[in-house]
Amino acid sequence: MSKYTDKAKQLRAMTVPHYNCAQAVIVPFAEDLGIDEELLMRMAANFGGGMRMASVCGSVTGAAMVLGLFGMNDTAKLNEYYRRMKENHGGFVTCADLLKRSNEMGIPRREHCDGIIYESIGVVEDILRSEGLLPAE
Repeated sequence: MSKYTDKAKQLRAMTVPHYNCAQAVIVPFAEDLGIDEELLMRMAANFGGGMRMASVCGSVTGAAMVLGLFGMNDTAKLNEYYRRMKENHGGFVTCADLLKRSNEMGIPRREHCDGIIYESIGVVEDILRSEGLLPAE
């Protein structure tokens, strides 16, 4: 486990405040970004639950925000992230589709969401490391 995933696990274990999936992906990177955690919490507040309307998964939007905050606005790298996530989830990145699929597989919602959060962080780390934006582990 990475320090980012460890932090996300700590955040998701908290009940007050509740960290939605977007917040749980972006806040662990606060220190390396030099951005206040509270600011990131507010920035990602309306992206959980697929922008609160079961649209694009909050973990996916949180990951896109992390990449952007590290200065990555390369469409190819963002598409690499999307491709990797879709490959692992039946081609889906929307909250509604991901939840439906996990429900059909008998995966409880909390377990599903936490798994996508940790996976998103791992993929983002891989991309950032490949670009020299995070040190190698």
